[in-house]
Amino acid sequence: MTFSEPPTATAVEKYIREILRAHPCSKSFSAGKSVLGRKISVLTLGEAKGGTLFAGATHGSEWLTSLVLLRFFDELCSSFERGTRFYGIDPCRALSRRGVAVLPVLNPDGVEINLRGTKAAPACAERLQRLSGGNFARWNANACGVDINHNFEAGWDSLQEMEHAAGIYGPAPRQYGGPRPFSEPETRAACGICSTLNVSRLYSLHSQGEEIYWYYGPHTPILSRDIAHEFASACGYSVASPTGMASHGGFKDWFIESFGRPGFTIEIGRGENPLPISDFDEIYKKLAPALALALVM
Repeated sequence: MTFSEPPTATAVEKYIREILRAHPCSKSFSAGKSVLGRKISVLTLGEAKGGTLFAGATHGSEWLTSLVLLRFFDELCSSFERGTRFYGIDPCRALSRRGVAVLPVLNPDGVEINLRGTKAAPACAERLQRLSGGNFARWNANACGVDINHNFEAGWDSLQEMEHAAGIYGPAPRQYGGPRPFSEPETRAACGICSTLNVSRLYSLHSQGEEIYWYYGPHTPILSRDIAHEFASACGYSVASPTGMASHGGFKDWFIESFGRPGFTIEIGRGENPLPISDFDEIYKKLAPALALALVM
C-alpha cells in the first residue's frame, strides 16, 4: 500500500475498504463516531480479544501515524496469508497467541480540520476560526477544541492545574483537556475498544521525537520497561519520560492505570508537525521491525 497524499477521512475509509477486499483474513468494525459524526474504524486480524491494540492520529496534526498503521496492517495481512516471515517474525505463530487490532484514526475531525480548516467542519466554522486565528497547521484537538490525549482520566487534577498555569481554561487548538474526563466521543470510543476487546497491550502512535514512553504510576507492569527497550533497540528510538502537560491525561496513562497492563506512547519521526508525507517511507522503514516485534512482546 502506497500513499501520495495526506489521509483525509474519505481516503482512510477507502484504504480500509481496499485492505478488506485484498485480505479476506482481515475484519473491521466501527468503534463509534466523532463529534461531527465521522466513523472511528478498527481493523482486526486474528482473535482480537485479549490482543494488541495499535492506535494512531489521536492528534490532528499527527496524521502520518495513521498511514504507518495502515501500511503495517496491510503488510502483516499479506505475510499472514502467504505464511512468510514479517520482519523476522512468524505472523501465523504470533497471531495464534495474540491477535491484533489497529485503530488508524482516533480523531478524524481533528485530522480533517488540520488538513482542510473550516471546510472540514462548516457547522462550527466560526468557532474554529476564532480558536485557531485562521491557522490550522498545528491543530491537534477535536471539533470541540478538546485535546483527546488530555481527556482520559489519569492524573486529571494535576493536569488541570498545569493547564491553568499555562493559561488554558477552555477550548483551544491543543492541550485543553475538556470540561471533564471522557467528555468526548473519541475518548469514549478508545475506552470502549479496550474494554470490549480486553486489550492486553497498547501502542499509541504520536509524532514527533523518536521516543518511547512506557511508565505511568504504580500500576505500570514490571515488564513494560523491558518491552520499551526491546522496541527501542529494534528501531533506534530512545526510551524517555514525558514532561509537563504530556505527563497526564493520555491514552496510555489511562490504559496502564485502569488495566495494569503494558501501554506505550511511540513518538515517530523527527521535525515539526505535521510531518510531511515525504518523510513517510523513511519513518516506516525504521519503525516497521519494531512494530513487528511488538506482536510477540
